[in-house]
Amino acid sequence: MPLFGTDGVRGLANGPLTADLALTLAQATAVVLGQGRTAEARRAAGKRLTAVVARDPRVSGEFLAAAVAAGLASSGVDVLEAGVLPTPAAAFLIADMDADFGVMVSASHNPAPDNGIKIFARGGVKLPDVVEQRIEAAMAGPKLQPTGAGVGRIRRFSDAEDRYVVHLLGSLPHALDGIHVVLDCAHGAASGVSPETFRDAGAQVTVIGADPDGLNINDGVGSTHLDQLAEHVVRVGADVGIAHDGDADRCLAVDAAGKVVDGDQIMAILAVAMKERGHLVKDTLVATVMSNLGLHKAMTAHGITVEQTAVGDRYVLERMNEGSFALGGEQSGHVIMSEYATTGDGLLTGLHIVAEMARQKKSLAELASIMTVYPQVLVNVKGVDRSRASSDEGVADAVARATAELGLSGRVLLRPSGTEQLVRVMVEAADEVTARRLADGLADVVRERLAL
Repeated sequence: MPLFGTDGVRGLANGPLTADLALTLAQATAVVLGQGRTAEARRAAGKRLTAVVARDPRVSGEFLAAAVAAGLASSGVDVLEAGVLPTPAAAFLIADMDADFGVMVSASHNPAPDNGIKIFARGGVKLPDVVEQRIEAAMAGPKLQPTGAGVGRIRRFSDAEDRYVVHLLGSLPHALDGIHVVLDCAHGAASGVSPETFRDAGAQVTVIGADPDGLNINDGVGSTHLDQLAEHVVRVGADVGIAHDGDADRCLAVDAAGKVVDGDQIMAILAVAMKERGHLVKDTLVATVMSNLGLHKAMTAHGITVEQTAVGDRYVLERMNEGSFALGGEQSGHVIMSEYATTGDGLLTGLHIVAEMARQKKSLAELASIMTVYPQVLVNVKGVDRSRASSDEGVADAVARATAELGLSGRVLLRPSGTEQLVRVMVEAADEVTARRLADGLADVVRERLAL
């Protein structure tokens, strides 16, 4: 199995993900990302390479971030240690400080025992697959081992959070005055910075899930557990609830009645608002194949084109970069606003959604009504040969029949998993009964035709 997954290196801390691995990975990163004309020009000017290192608050992040910093410094890289900060803050700071690269220690929405290492290149951008492969290969090769004055220095980045907050506030098209927001910080990396930023932007803020102890990250709170946020919004009579995940690169919302507003609806709101202000490049939104049919219909109604990608925010970002597009994301709440960020930013997204409420003087429910959410049923069919999912004639015939029955009122998506031996069957329809019937029927065909 390759070391890098869809979002960096991830696993059980002190299981597969050890301090030794983190140190070696950091050393290999210094070898690979320390190459190139920019790095050579820095060295010629007598400067060492610089990297930003940040983490989320899970307990294992303390030793893993220390191992990463040690690996970089032992390779002659100066380390700016930013402490506990969201992933998008780390990405921003790499660009803001003109650092050569950066490392975020986080397992995002995973439970506390897990952790991960995400590497960003110059400018705060995620690495392409080929560079990750080079880093993995370099782990078995020679390391940079300077001595004396050649070793890197590790110093605390004292104003890291302030720089990020100023950046976020500077992006807002409207103050948040008069809006009561409940923030669920998932006991994660946004626990300190998100409440501060929303208050500075003018919102009345109530906070839950902002008492990280190193072990409670994502535990019944955050963007993957919205029930508590919905209940709290209704109980205190707030206007909106904003939920982050552990590293705050996601944002989901709930309206004043406690109804969930997902990433597709958030993108619809932002896309139309950005088009009105002339900020939606080429009037185009980038979304994955899993985005709801209702998003496509809403965007068509507003003269906005939807570009589709494979599932994963990295593929969304790749397409955005190729077309210089300004907005993209996923149903899960990874929303990328490329005018202000190089990766999904849950704080940025939440701030802009609430700013639209304030600017338009509308409730979140009114804004979200721009899009009708089609019932979507997803069935994971396990224990089948995923490699034949796209070539089996019986499966193809079943998909064609379901697609014909739905016509323009729905769609079918059949997709082999990239990491597990299963096939995902997704059906959207105008009503839940039809979606469930067709999804279950297709799942039965997949089990029969692709049985191992």
